[in-house]
Order: sequence, then C-alpha cells, then structure tokens
Amino acid sequence: MSAPETLVVIAVVAPFVGALVIPLFHDRPNLREAVTLITAAVLLVAVSGLLPAVLDGARPEATVFAVAPGLDLAFAVEPLGMLFALVASGLWIVNSIYSIGYMRANNEPRQTGFYVCFAIALGSTVAIAFAKNLFTLFLFYEALTLSTFPLVTHKQNAEAIRAGRLYLLLLLGSSMVLFLPAIIATWVLAGTLEFAPGGILAGHASPLVMGALLALYVFGIGKAAVMPLHFWLPAAMVAPTPVSALLHAVAVVKAGVFAILKIVVYVFGIDTLTAAGANGWLVPVASASLLLASFIALLQDNLKARLAYSTVSQLAYVVLGAGLATSTGIVGSGLQIAMHAAAKITLFFCAGAIYVAAHKTAVSELDGIGRRMPVTMGAFLIGSLSIIGLPPFGGMWSKWTLALGALEADQVAVVAVLMLSSLLSAAYLLPIVARAFFLPPPGGAAGAPPRIAEAPLACLIALGATALLTFVLFFSAGTIETLLRAMAPHD
Repeated sequence: MSAPETLVVIAVVAPFVGALVIPLFHDRPNLREAVTLITAAVLLVAVSGLLPAVLDGARPEATVFAVAPGLDLAFAVEPLGMLFALVASGLWIVNSIYSIGYMRANNEPRQTGFYVCFAIALGSTVAIAFAKNLFTLFLFYEALTLSTFPLVTHKQNAEAIRAGRLYLLLLLGSSMVLFLPAIIATWVLAGTLEFAPGGILAGHASPLVMGALLALYVFGIGKAAVMPLHFWLPAAMVAPTPVSALLHAVAVVKAGVFAILKIVVYVFGIDTLTAAGANGWLVPVASASLLLASFIALLQDNLKARLAYSTVSQLAYVVLGAGLATSTGIVGSGLQIAMHAAAKITLFFCAGAIYVAAHKTAVSELDGIGRRMPVTMGAFLIGSLSIIGLPPFGGMWSKWTLALGALEADQVAVVAVLMLSSLLSAAYLLPIVARAFFLPPPGGAAGAPPRIAEAPLACLIALGATALLTFVLFFSAGTIETLLRAMAPHD
C-alpha cells in the first residue's frame, strides 16, 4: 500500500478509533478531551497529507472489502471530496476546543457520550467525502444520521425528544423512500455505482428518466435541507451550540449538499445533464428555497433559529450551482461549501458564547451586548460580512463565482436572485450587530463603563480562529478553485 493510500485508511479509521478510546477516560475529563484533540489532529494531518498528491493529479484509493460482485466498500480521493474532508477535519479541531469551554461552562451532562458521537460523526463525514461509490456514500450517510441523533437529543427534555424524532423521520424517511431507490435505479440503468469523471448515466437514461432520477437524489438527500424537507434543521437547534455548529458547518448539512454536488458531477455528468435538459427544474427550486428561507430568517427572534434559516438559504447556493450544471457553477458550489462553513461556524460559536456568558437566546435581548462582549460580537460581524458576500472575506468569492456560472449558463435571473439574497442576508444579520454595539443595554446606568464579560477562553479562541479563517479564505480562493477545476479524468 502506497503512502497516499495509507493516509486514506488512517483518515477514515482514526475518528472511529478515537471513539473507542474516549470512553476509557470517562472519569478523567482532561484525558478524555485530550484524546478528542489528538484524534482530531491525526485526522487533519492525514487529510492534509493527501492534498499534494491530489493536486498533482493522483487519486489515492483503498478498498476495504467486496460486498458483492461490483459492489465494494471502497474509498477514493478526488478534488471535491478532498476539499470537503479538509473543511471537516480542520473545523473539528476548532469545534473540539470550543466544546471544551462550552460543555464545562454549562456543566452539561453526558459529556463522554457527546465526544464519542462527535468522533463517529466526523469519521462518517470523512468516509462520505472519500466514498468511491454510491454504496459507500449511502452507508456512511446513514451512519452520520444515527451518530448525530444522540447529539440532537442531548438535553433529553421533551423539546429535544420531539426534535430528535423529526430529525430521524425526515432524514431516514427521505433516504429510504427516495435516496435508496435512486441508487438502485442508477445501478439498474448504468450497471455500476462507481463515481466516474463525466458521469456514468450517459446513454443509459432518457431525459425524462434522468430528470426524475435527479429529483429523487435532490429530495432524497434530506441533509441538504432543500425546501420543503428542511424542517428538521431549525427544530434541531435545541441541541447544544457545538452540535449546532456540527450540523450547520462541519458535517451534516455539508454532507447533504456535498452528496448532491458529487452525484451531479460524477453520476450524471454536467455535460450529460445539460444535453438532456434534465436540470432545468432544479435552478428555480433552489432559487425559491434560497429566497424563502431568507425571508423566514427575517422573522425569527431566536438567534439560533435565525441562523438556522440562514443555513437553509446558504445551502441552496450549493444546490443552485449544481443545477446550473456548468464548470464555473460547480466550482462556485465547492467554494460555497468551504466559505459558508467558516462563516457559519463563527456565527454559531458567537451565539453559544452569548448563551454561556449572558444566558440570552433572543435577538431582541441583545441590546448593548457588544459592549460587554466586544470580541464575540466583533467575530459575529466578520462572520456576517462573509455570509453577505463582502470583501475581504471568503464568502465573496463563492457568490461571485456562482454569478459567473449563472452567466455562463445564460441564467441572468439567477444573478438577480443572488444579489437579492445578499441584501436579505444583510437585513437579517447586520441589525443584530447594530443593536449589540449602538443600543444601550437595558437597565444600564447612563455613562457607566461597560463590564466586559466574555465567554470562557476556549470559546473565544475558537470563534477568533474561525473569524480569522474567513479572512484567510478570501486570499486562498485561487488555490481552492485550482483544486476544484481538477475534477476531470486523469490517467
């Protein structure tokens, strides 16, 4: 086995090994959390070690075992999966640091189980990123759902149990009723489930069948939260904030839109989709989801609920780029996966810090809180500007590239949708910052100096790091674009 192939195995296996070791230190929190951080570091090193080979055109792979003739549990690293794995592994370390501060400050119960489920979820995410075929992707897609269910229901109160039931109902239900039949149909039509540059369905399905199959995939992959199968996401906000960050930025929803994007590129093929005209319906559906979720976000007073609907809207950018079925649109979608991850995890970290330090959850309660928590609200501003798409933050490039992809596809109306969405993002995010810094805190004495009361240092380190990352990504977009444009056949 070559060095890159060994790294593939390490990257997939390491989080699951960590999940086995963490419980051994359930009564020694420092060691338990040290195992979490070491596991996350091993994962990041293994994933990062694959990047040079992938940039050079190599596609490292590893087959675990054959389930049946032509049906393998196997992994292969291609550019889109490489990017997703880098995002997930990089943010796991930051999220783990944040979790230590958050979970201890709130004296949360069942912390060992929390870190175990987190590790399994990240292992499943990396396996999804590196899946060589639809069978492997589906297997770990379901493992991700099951491993995050205990995280969603962590508080184990009535609200959390209801949210968990909805979570399982929509995600497992959409998988079994729509996603799995789509995979079976693909196997029947193409005779294979292997991902391949240019797709595997050319010449095997009529435009009508291809359009129906695309619909099964888009709505069957419920983690993408395409309306109307999005209700699980706002409901899941009852979970602790590190879980919300996992759901929105690191793993769950990103696994959904990543799966749609990978299927469009490597199962359908963008040229095949365009020639068949099978993607025409997806652009208006994604555009509607994008705008409607933004309007709903405007009406939410609960901070995490507002951010949740923002996520539904921002995910639709990725689906929109897939629907455009142009090379530039696909690159824009890939950029959005990375840029949104950094910005949205920052916003959720800030929401959690506010809850830890001030026990406030509603936007209407945040008057003057920027004077007490300037670091937190400064980071919130940075994350917001990236979500809106303003320089010098990474979110600008994904929206810019998607607009270019829309023009490439002669979809001028999509450019208008993207512009309107950015305005709506500003409308539901910037007033939070304005009231935090420019309105006086309730009950405060006139002219009294503010008392700084930030969240624990671990939380501040994490949200500061991700806020900085949105700035770094602005200058790294060219490297990411080079990686994504390598999604082409290689000898």
